[in-house]
Amino acid sequence: MTKYSSDGEDPTSRPTSEVTPEGGDSPHEAEVGAAAFAAQRIGEIEQELPAEDQLESIRPPVSDNRSVSNRFASAGMPAEKPKDFKNSTSRLLSQLKPQRKGMVVVVLLAVGSVTLSVLGPKLLGGATNIIVDGVMGPDGIDYSKLHRLLGATMMLYVASSLMAYGQAYVLAGVVQRTMQRMRTEVEDKLQRLPLGYVDGQPRGDLLSRVTNDIDNVAQSMQQTLSQMLTSVLTIVGVMIMMFTISPLLAVVALVTVPVSLYTVKLIAGKSKSRFVAQWTHTGALNAQVEEAFTGHALVKVFGRTADVEQSFSQKNEELCEASFGAQFISGTIQPAMMFFGNLNYVVIAVVGGLQVTSGAMTIGGIQAFIQYSRQFTQPLTQLASMANVFQSGVASAERVFQLLDAPEQQPDSEPGKEPGLQVEGQTPSGSRAEEPTVTKGRVEFSDVSFSYLHDSPLIQHLSLVAEPGQTIAIVGPTGAGKTTLVNLIMRFYELNEGEISIDGRDISQMPRAELRSNIGMVLQDTWMFEGSIRDNIAYGNLDASEEQIVEAARATYVDRFVRSLPQGYDTVVNDEGGRISAGEKQLMTIARAFLADPAILILDEATSSVDTRTEVLIQNAMAALRSNRTSFVIAHRLSTIRDADIILVMEQGRIVEQGSHEQLLVADGAYSRLYNAQFAAAVSEVA
Repeated sequence: MTKYSSDGEDPTSRPTSEVTPEGGDSPHEAEVGAAAFAAQRIGEIEQELPAEDQLESIRPPVSDNRSVSNRFASAGMPAEKPKDFKNSTSRLLSQLKPQRKGMVVVVLLAVGSVTLSVLGPKLLGGATNIIVDGVMGPDGIDYSKLHRLLGATMMLYVASSLMAYGQAYVLAGVVQRTMQRMRTEVEDKLQRLPLGYVDGQPRGDLLSRVTNDIDNVAQSMQQTLSQMLTSVLTIVGVMIMMFTISPLLAVVALVTVPVSLYTVKLIAGKSKSRFVAQWTHTGALNAQVEEAFTGHALVKVFGRTADVEQSFSQKNEELCEASFGAQFISGTIQPAMMFFGNLNYVVIAVVGGLQVTSGAMTIGGIQAFIQYSRQFTQPLTQLASMANVFQSGVASAERVFQLLDAPEQQPDSEPGKEPGLQVEGQTPSGSRAEEPTVTKGRVEFSDVSFSYLHDSPLIQHLSLVAEPGQTIAIVGPTGAGKTTLVNLIMRFYELNEGEISIDGRDISQMPRAELRSNIGMVLQDTWMFEGSIRDNIAYGNLDASEEQIVEAARATYVDRFVRSLPQGYDTVVNDEGGRISAGEKQLMTIARAFLADPAILILDEATSSVDTRTEVLIQNAMAALRSNRTSFVIAHRLSTIRDADIILVMEQGRIVEQGSHEQLLVADGAYSRLYNAQFAAAVSEVA
């Protein structure tokens, strides 16, 4: 027997943008038939939706505190410069600690390479003096000494180049292994994030952080670490050599350095915020493209291609403007440094010439010093350019760190068993996460209260008992709390108050892997990974044999259409389905749940994307699947749940009616009104 009590209030059941683990929006209604039905259904949904001001009160918190409905316009990313550039830089460099041995090798190779290259001009200056002394003196040029000196110089440069190549090779390995670990940290973090966080983020933005931003960090570190290290060492080495040759010229050469550094700081400060804006708009454009591609069929059905193109053009233009500002301002660093370098060269040439004429310096000495002055200004210019690249890398790293610092879901009561998000009781890379421990399947809600926001209660003091083997159908208008109810069973969200137990065990005390291994879930949005039909069905139980897979396919009417495909069960599908229709994809997800053989079954809009003929075909399969299992069924089509043991009618988070199909029709309440409305619409459609 099912009992309930609820006195909750406040509208809607879930955030406006509800992303389920099988995720991805797809216009399945187009398959049912005429566009008129799609338009009519959309109209019904729009009428059922709460007002916008009500939606704002119950949306889950997102990282930028803006409404989820506007997230694609802003991509949920900060438009301002990094909040803590110093700490972000320190944290980024700390990522290299596990590769400290490799970094030591990089530093040693850099020191060796720079040392050898810095000695070159000094030797060439000596060679110049040999030539000048030979021409001016009575003994002529000492070619033997000149050849030895030039040979030694050549060997220095060859050895320096080899060390530089070795430095680049080792550094590439260090950076890529660091980025590999960072990607792993991000992936692990995604598995520990609560569903509420994922609900509040556009997938394009998350993908941009995991791919684009990490790639940009990798490129920045690859370029800047080597160049900045080499440049700093070169500056130190060159300064030592310049003071050795002529302290006066060395002081003259250093006069322009403070001016150069101030210029670099000024330009870098202006470009920093623009690089953040550039990557912000990149994420926004990614979100726009991902959204348009996912819903491309719906866009065409409703003739919104022009709107999509206009939105894309706007975001593309914003990205272009942001990128132009970042690249133009940062691009002025090198011309400015070249100007100061040329100015430095002119001053050194004039002062050095006076030194030579007075006999204070040799011609070889001034030649070597001019080479050193070029070597001195070149790394300064390179440092300025690398500061520009480094700014971009830190901006991307900060976005990655924001994801890594996001609040995580409540940990399991038993340490070391955090499974992340599971669908149909299955881990992505193994068989059943835990051996099923639920033997009966009795589910009890005891005084449960839940809200997405603390000041906006959604479900309050709800009590409900689902006996083993019962089919519990949950119906109600959009926003009533139906999906939230089953999400609480899966622990996609944690309760504010009360307890949910399965066979007497509080689910909050069960590891998520164990809990979800006992629950099969068929979501309204089908999800297929890149692989064969066989592999997609076996996702429900990776240890299943070929016979078990085929048996599950036959029981859910998948086998009949798979046999008609040229490659049969080896046909490759993906999230878009390829040649597989929406209804066939839905059948495959049902077969997946059938193969998992769970004790508890959740069907969330399980037939919402299936045409009438396919819907009839799967009713018997659904009955077999629900046999001896506690089942929760959510459906807008009330015809699919008439045989349910108990039908719960929800409105604004409250159970307002319960009973069998016949009992509720006789009661002439909310269920009766919903049923009669759908029946009238069906009759009108046939007419």
